[in-house]
Formats: sequence, C-alpha cells, structure tokens
Amino acid sequence: MRVTLERTNLLKSLNHVHRVVERRNTIPILSNVLLKAEGGAVLEMKATDLDLEVTEATPAQVEQAGATTVPAHLLYDIVRKLPDGSEVMLRTDADGHSMTVTSGRSSFKLQCLPQSDFPELTAGSFSHIFRLDAPALKGLVDKTQFAISTEETRYYLNGIFLHAHESGGKLMLRSVATDGHRLARAEIEAPAGSEGMPGVIIPRKTVSELQKLVDNPDIKVVVELSDTKIRFTIGSVVLTSKLIDGTFPDYQRVIPSGNDKRLIIDRQSFAAAVDRVSTISSERGRAVKLAIADGQVTLTVNNPDSGSAVEEIAADYESDPIEIGFNARYLLDVAAQLGGAHAQFMLADAGSPTLINDTADQQTLYVLMPMRV
Repeated sequence: MRVTLERTNLLKSLNHVHRVVERRNTIPILSNVLLKAEGGAVLEMKATDLDLEVTEATPAQVEQAGATTVPAHLLYDIVRKLPDGSEVMLRTDADGHSMTVTSGRSSFKLQCLPQSDFPELTAGSFSHIFRLDAPALKGLVDKTQFAISTEETRYYLNGIFLHAHESGGKLMLRSVATDGHRLARAEIEAPAGSEGMPGVIIPRKTVSELQKLVDNPDIKVVVELSDTKIRFTIGSVVLTSKLIDGTFPDYQRVIPSGNDKRLIIDRQSFAAAVDRVSTISSERGRAVKLAIADGQVTLTVNNPDSGSAVEEIAADYESDPIEIGFNARYLLDVAAQLGGAHAQFMLADAGSPTLINDTADQQTLYVLMPMRV
C-alpha cells in the first residue's frame, strides 16, 4: 500500500475513528486502526471495540492499493504533531510487517498486524431506515444523555431509550434516559420511515461518540436500525453499534401528572445561586434546600463540617409554601440543558417527584426525585 494525503484530512478522520479504540486492550488487534486503499481516490479507516465500529473514507492519492492495520493512538499522535498544511505518505513494506509514515523530513516506522485479523462487526439487515437533520438528532441526545445511569448492575439504564410514541394524535420520536434519581425526556416529530420501529437502548459510549459527530448543522443523518444494531451515516462517517439487550422500564409511571404547585424562575439566576450555595458542600452531590413561598425562593445548604450558605432569589409562585431538597449537581445539570430564559417547576410535596421543563420548549421535560434535608 502506498498513499499520500493532506495532513488536515488524515487528522480529521483519525480523530473520528481512533476514539473508539480503548487505551488498554488484551486483544492486540483491537488497539489498531484498519487502513484500506482499494480503487479510487480514498483511504478508508476503520476502528472497533467489538461493540462499536466507526469507519470513515478520506480523500487520498492512491499510488498502490492495499490494506494493513497499525496502532490507532500512535498514528493519531504522530499525525497530530506534524506541521499544518503538510502532506503525509503512508507506505507498507514489502513483507507487510511494518508501515512507514513520511512527512517532510520526518519518518516513522510502525509495526503492522495483518488485515485478515481485524474483526468485522457484522451488521446484518436493518428493518427500519429514516433520515434526521443533524441538529434534531443532536437535540435528542444532548438533552437526555446526562441522565444516563453509570450503575453497571442496572445495565438496561446505561444508555438512551429511543422509540416512536404517539402523543396528541402525532407520532413522535422520543429519547429517554434515567438513573433512578432523575429522568430526562426529549422528542421531535417522527420522521418518515420510523413508524413501527422497535424501541432500542443506545449504549453510553455510542451516545458519546454520536454527540461529537453531529456538530455540522447542514448534514442529514441516515439512521438504520434492527432489534440488535443501529447504524448512523453522518457525511463520510459510518458508526455502527450493538444495542443494549434489555428492557427499558415503563418510564411513564414516574412522570407525575397531578403536580399543581407552579414555580417559574429565571434559569440563569437560579443556576448561579445553586452553584454558589453548593460551594459550602464538601461534595457537589449534597442536598440544597429550596424554601418556596410567595414571590421568592430561599436556597440553603448546611454542612456540619464547614458551615452553611443561604441565598434568596425572586420567583413567580402563588401556591402554598413548600420546602423541598434536591441534589445540587442534578439541579445544575438540568439547568444547563434548558434553553429558555425561565425554568418551570411543577411540585406536589416534599417527598414526591418534581417536574421541570423549559417555558420555551414543551417537548422536553425532566423529573427529579427530592432528597431528604
């Protein structure tokens, strides 16, 4: 194999692909990226961790077709340190045991493993295919990913539940994530082709990679899915992932419908006040108490080791006074997702879940379980 590429193009593609590769691998071939130059003017790169696979084709001058695999992070670090605007030549030796990376006066020799050892994530056939604008998909992911559980024992909560749901006579595409303490739900109008799709749980790592790939607002994303796999085609990048094999809980049961105490508060002022008073906590997970009464909210944090903090902020509230505690970090996570100027809290009592949403966005909602304070 002998190909020449612009360093910028090579770096961009390697950046997308190498992140899938785990730093520590017991199987050596999984540390490598597959480089394949067949006909045409492209170099195809592929990396996998056996659950997730990313491929990307990048423009290249192919002087001699061929394929090999080299250490992904090592190649990425080399290309990253080469000067801007340079050209990079990749050339495998006759025996195929090593590849030389040449750019200007720099030359590096990397050990290769044979292409035949590289695992293939067989996708099988996909039952559903639909297209989404990148910003729509980004919204579904960004607004819910922070609530994904990290508790490995409840593996079915370690991802985003994506499914079609009828709401108000319209078919909506919904994303839901929960860790048992909080729940995030976002939805958009379901695109053509998503009717009858299976509800799928997209793993946390796939969600994280997807977030980094859907940053171009002009791109249409093609989504293909089956009961066990999902594939996203984003421009020249193809991301294929296994799905979490489990049943997502009936999240509708934890979304309260009878909460009648309505609090409207300035989102930025509230987030800044929570951030300030939670400084007194020894850790961000400590509870902040909200004493809500006519026209104001008093935030209090008590820490027996270091002291206490109190702050008052103005609010729109006309119901009976209520005192309720929340995890400070959870409040800040929700506030960071809200896009409007005001946040709306629908409360019941100090021991019941609270509903939070954006006054400017009725298609996204958050549920927080209170803490005892």
